[in-house]
Amino acid sequence: MSETNPKLRAELEGIPTYKPGKPAAAGGPAAYKLSSNENPYPPLPGVLESVTAAAESFNRYPDMACTGLMNELSDRFGVPLSHLATGTGSVGVAQQLIQATAGPGDEVVYAWRSFEAYPIITQISGATSVRVPLTPGDVHDLDAMAAAITDRTRLVFVCNPNNPTGTVVRREELERFLDRVPADCLVVLDEAYREFIRDPEVPDGVELYRERPNVCVLRTFSKAYGLAGLRVGFAIAHEPVAAALRKTAVPFGVSQLAQEAAIASLRAEDELLGRVGSLVCERTRVSDALRAQGWTVPESQANFVWLRLGERTVDFAAACEQAGVVVRPFAGEGVRVTIGEAEANDIFLKVTEAFHKEL
Repeated sequence: MSETNPKLRAELEGIPTYKPGKPAAAGGPAAYKLSSNENPYPPLPGVLESVTAAAESFNRYPDMACTGLMNELSDRFGVPLSHLATGTGSVGVAQQLIQATAGPGDEVVYAWRSFEAYPIITQISGATSVRVPLTPGDVHDLDAMAAAITDRTRLVFVCNPNNPTGTVVRREELERFLDRVPADCLVVLDEAYREFIRDPEVPDGVELYRERPNVCVLRTFSKAYGLAGLRVGFAIAHEPVAAALRKTAVPFGVSQLAQEAAIASLRAEDELLGRVGSLVCERTRVSDALRAQGWTVPESQANFVWLRLGERTVDFAAACEQAGVVVRPFAGEGVRVTIGEAEANDIFLKVTEAFHKEL
């Protein structure tokens, strides 16, 4: 038998591996998972019933055009159907965006640290990542990002709020940045955590997209809407970009169960807003408690908080797990901790109080 292996693309060499949040181990000390920015609430009213009904026909392919969901989104956001595209979570749509815009010799600009999928999906396409460090306050440095754009830049990600730091860029600075970006360079406003924002100075990306053909907005049903396990996200963009997204989509990628769940979730908005409000209150409680303990915590507008711990990061994550909660460590940098059930948040705060005394 020949020992020669099939030739694979060189771009796959050394590609970073996406690290999902570690689950709480069955029978282990960790009872709560605060590592994946999941919504701790069960499905919204009507969602489980919609999914159960749809499950009766999952021997059939889903509606590839996502007709019902697209119509619902068009009405909800006041945008034409031709300006919408769906995918397997916002990260799936982000990968489609890079496939549609960038290849070998092209560049993709994003802040770092930011969403860890950006370097992965960029490298898969054969494009080059241009990482622009966050400011000392863990915020996007939009001036430096604008300066990093060259004639090879095809796409720029602005994660707002930023994952994993929870920080935001505000209207004036974002609009100034967009004014500096060449018209033929796509700017993707990744707004996976939009529903948790309470800062009135943070603009809604959908309003910015309306007047700027090179702006695309990403949204997801995985976070506030609590459909992380069903994988459905969408983009709002002007017709050439949205059409390209529909071309690069995996056929039948969004299951019928996901489509029906998303529609039902959109129709349960009052309940959604109540749940999001409760999580925001918990976010405030946790952030205030951390600062009272002596921690420096960036102001989060997402459903998580960020602690910069440097070389103590892994030790802190281990202490959390031993106490009963799993957090998301970024070795050598810090931990991201999802706002979960009050009981889980209380365990986390006990660990931070003890740990800070040792620093």
